[in-house]
Amino acid sequence: MTSNSLHMANAFDGSDVGLLDEDVQDLIRRREAVLAPSYRLFYRHPVVVARGSGVWLYDADDNRYLDAYNNVPAVGHSHPHVQRLVTEQLGVVNTHTRYLTEPVIDYSERLLGLFPPALNKVVYTCTGSEAVDLALRVARYETGARGVICTAHAYHGTTTAAAAVSPSLGPNNFIGDDVVLVTAPDTERDDPATMADDFAARVRSAIAELRGRGVGFAGMIVDSIMSSDGVQSDPQRFLAPAVRAVHEAGGVWIADEVQPGFGRLGSTWWGFQRHGIEPDLVVLGKPMGNGIPIGALVGRDGVMTKFGRDIRYFNTFGGNPVSIAAATAVLDVIEEEALLDNVQRSGRRLLEGLRDIAGRHDCVGGVRGSGLFLAMEFIDGDDADADTATRVVNELRERRILISASGPRENVLKIRPPLPFTTEHADRLLGELDDVLVNVPR
Repeated sequence: MTSNSLHMANAFDGSDVGLLDEDVQDLIRRREAVLAPSYRLFYRHPVVVARGSGVWLYDADDNRYLDAYNNVPAVGHSHPHVQRLVTEQLGVVNTHTRYLTEPVIDYSERLLGLFPPALNKVVYTCTGSEAVDLALRVARYETGARGVICTAHAYHGTTTAAAAVSPSLGPNNFIGDDVVLVTAPDTERDDPATMADDFAARVRSAIAELRGRGVGFAGMIVDSIMSSDGVQSDPQRFLAPAVRAVHEAGGVWIADEVQPGFGRLGSTWWGFQRHGIEPDLVVLGKPMGNGIPIGALVGRDGVMTKFGRDIRYFNTFGGNPVSIAAATAVLDVIEEEALLDNVQRSGRRLLEGLRDIAGRHDCVGGVRGSGLFLAMEFIDGDDADADTATRVVNELRERRILISASGPRENVLKIRPPLPFTTEHADRLLGELDDVLVNVPR
């Protein structure tokens, strides 16, 4: 059994493998024999998942785990409406977008109706990574420059171009001279009166650096909840001055909505709306099809026109009818089950409960987030406390509650459940978390 040489928050490292059941050990051995070492398992004791339903995952012994982490099955694991529409479409036809098919047009009209009117064109991909890759190509072609800015611990994907703006992939992940990293706001510690302007000043400095390198400035890509930067959510509108700085310099603002999008933040469909901004390009992925691969790039007609006129872009499986059926089902469920209302209600309960817990445990350095995308930060004095975050995540796993840790110093719990997560589910998570902090030694 091998250990991972590259640390990842909450990763299985093999040190406890002898404590696992023989069948689990055997499955791990078989996995390591065939899957490349770039793969990572979660948790000190990995979970063997056999099935899922709603907000629950089940192991081979039918033990159920409360899923407070997976944003991909946005409307819940194995949702029957998603199953039905996908199965029906599989029995009809599944082909590419070079034929004239009505479902992709119907869905596009419906999707774009959820955006500001200026964002009126969409291109489909299979993944968020592909959508990021395409967004960078469009921005660079539109501006004639190569330079891009991203936050210092961002994650935007796994293609070569997307990985180059994903410093959270680790110190050995290549970041070229056409990318400048800027420190994200620390919404727990920065002065709220100056935080937005300070961030914009860092963006302006990065623009100048890119121009000094001779690569020019094409644009900036930001995850609208800054998930990998430790979940930086408030105050709302703190991104607006940075957007102005980008536009004043002739650049393109790319909003990465793969994680915050589709109502996860509760009050709005898209994270950028909380900041009162209108991006030039918007990237979608993961929860869009509830696990069926589909992503998209939504953009302003003016930004998309030149690239579309001059360069062929074709993605064989992007926007195929089966994936569009899954995406249609997701919108149906969000609307018919009033999930945005549920996100606000459950998110409020979670946030209040987390703040109450924080007030009783001095190891908690802050609580933040919006809707069902929340974070709890652990500290030891003035230092980040990744060890406590890891212990909490693994102890909750033993209690059959699944979350993870994130952030530049890996000391931030990331709570990001499927959208049907109710106040009752929130209460269970809060009760177990409080008990862990009382009883698990630091």
